[in-house]
Amino acid sequence: MQDWIDGALYPDTEPPEALETLADRVDFLARLCGAWDFGILPYEETVEEIKRPEWREAVDACQMLTSVAYQILRDWHDLPPVPYIGREFDYINDDPFLEHI
Repeated sequence: MQDWIDGALYPDTEPPEALETLADRVDFLARLCGAWDFGILPYEETVEEIKRPEWREAVDACQMLTSVAYQILRDWHDLPPVPYIGREFDYINDDPFLEHI
């Protein structure tokens, strides 16, 4: 398994050795964003990997409209924002450390 793939994101199955197809990448991003939205931060190596241009297509295809983390991924890939279908929390928007994420 590649060191940037977090095996904890796959509690229901064996973690993949590699993410070669678009479907595999979209599945990984959905798992990653779901965990991130609940406060489980991704590995630094994972962030560096998914910022690579090769991930742009998968990020665009993922369409996790209920995920705050997904909006960050879209921003990293210079993709236009999509509607966020979820609750906004003022205490998060006012967090002075938010700009460092």
